[in-house]
Amino acid sequence: MAALSLVSSSATPATNLSRRYSPSPPSPLRQVLPRRHSTVTSIPALPSLLASVPADISSLDAPAALAVLGGGSVAALAALSLTDPERRRRTQAEEVGGGDKEVVREYFNNTGFQRWKKIYGESTEGVNKVQLDIRIGHAKTVENTIAMLKDGGPLAGVTICDAGCGTGSLSIPLAREGAIVSASDISAAMVAEAQERAKEALGGAARLPVFQVSDLESLKGKYDTVVCLDVLIHYPQNKADGMIAHLASLAERRLLLSFAPKTFYYSLLKRIGELFPGPSKATRAYLHSEKDVERALEKVGWKISKRGLVTTQFYFSRLIEAVPAQ
Repeated sequence: MAALSLVSSSATPATNLSRRYSPSPPSPLRQVLPRRHSTVTSIPALPSLLASVPADISSLDAPAALAVLGGGSVAALAALSLTDPERRRRTQAEEVGGGDKEVVREYFNNTGFQRWKKIYGESTEGVNKVQLDIRIGHAKTVENTIAMLKDGGPLAGVTICDAGCGTGSLSIPLAREGAIVSASDISAAMVAEAQERAKEALGGAARLPVFQVSDLESLKGKYDTVVCLDVLIHYPQNKADGMIAHLASLAERRLLLSFAPKTFYYSLLKRIGELFPGPSKATRAYLHSEKDVERALEKVGWKISKRGLVTTQFYFSRLIEAVPAQ
């Protein structure tokens, strides 16, 4: 599970930017969110280039980094290496013998695992300010997800599928609430880390989540609730539609999704960000419009019941809850 991130030149403290979810429709978030004039998006980590490139830009990592430049920073772009991100990704795909999925699996079993293990951890040693901010944003998304779930009543005995569990940041607190959790991730390294963290955090005080190594396409079974946080970033919209339908088919009552919202502005900034070389471009990053996600849900007989948005200085994530329309 990778986080979604956004970098803003605004000096507004990150804690003041976090938004709780709200019933839908209508969504008051659209009315109260502040207008952003200079923003950097990275999903999960975005470098901000206002006048010069920050020293820690090379350490930023994510399945994708979306750099956002302010109006006064355009001149800085001319000095950057115009590396072709698609050529780099094609080479990576050839090296691992596949496409996007194989690249994602390879990344999160190796370099990506080491970096995201640090970001999703608790220690601040070796964690730069960007990574720490992303940690805070991701934790807020987890907190809001649990709040949404608990709106439906106690979670004790509720079966929940955590699809794309990462290092267990959602699975572990759900198990602590008494939920019966089935968790999976495409990365064997992530699953092993999640298992160790669950044993350490829960001990014998709660039923441990059942972890497995699996991509989303291979998930089977029926659950009261399916949750998939920050994973759709790895799916282009045509494949995301099918994945949303698949996840909905596993859920009997609720489906919770978080994703990086697609707008003209963010799409432009994403393309600019792809000009920056570095390990954070190891995988493609796909943004998704809320309308497209809603349309995909409607096709399979589901509707959005709650909407939320979490932003910090470097993190940006749309969270929705969907239920059967009938």
